[in-house]
Amino acid sequence: MRQRIINELKDYLSSVAEDDRIDAINAFRLALHELSPFREQPIDCVLWIKHEAIEPNNYNPNNVAPPEKRLLLKSLELDGFTQPVVVIRNSVHHYEIIDGFHRHELGKSKPTLRKQLKGYLPVTCLRASKTRKSERMAATIRHNRARGRHQIQEMSEIVRELAQQGWDDAQIGKELGMDDDEVLRLKQINGLLEMFAGRRFSSAWTVE
Repeated sequence: MRQRIINELKDYLSSVAEDDRIDAINAFRLALHELSPFREQPIDCVLWIKHEAIEPNNYNPNNVAPPEKRLLLKSLELDGFTQPVVVIRNSVHHYEIIDGFHRHELGKSKPTLRKQLKGYLPVTCLRASKTRKSERMAATIRHNRARGRHQIQEMSEIVRELAQQGWDDAQIGKELGMDDDEVLRLKQINGLLEMFAGRRFSSAWTVE
């Protein structure tokens, strides 16, 4: 029975146009994902989405230096995409990047990659529960910090915005993988006195 189903799928997919075939493969993957023992893991379901339906977020503090970006391009051209772009689906045809901004940028702008990928990019979707901007921001920072890359000034802006959205130091530290001193240090960079209300500092951390 298994082989019969596989053969029928092959026959069907070989009989339809390429864009329809990609849509069908996505649909089959989603159906398999629903029944998978690993359905709680986003990587269990990688979809091919047209790059114009994928948009970067406006808060990512990650930055790649030119040499590393050139190396990333070479890797994508020679080895292919080994990591999908991590996204949140905002609507049926709209996805916001959580991680993979530079893979997305290169994949949609470089002619060799556009040709290889036929205008599509591989994505994996985080759980739909991450609908609030603060949750999406925290997910992006976790991905960046897990690779050891983030920009201090932009990180301080993330901390400032999360604090203004009502997150206390403990929640910021827990969600972004920081200790108390790092949270305070990033707050101090902004020089916002109201962010330090009720906190006591040693002389080394006096706010001017």
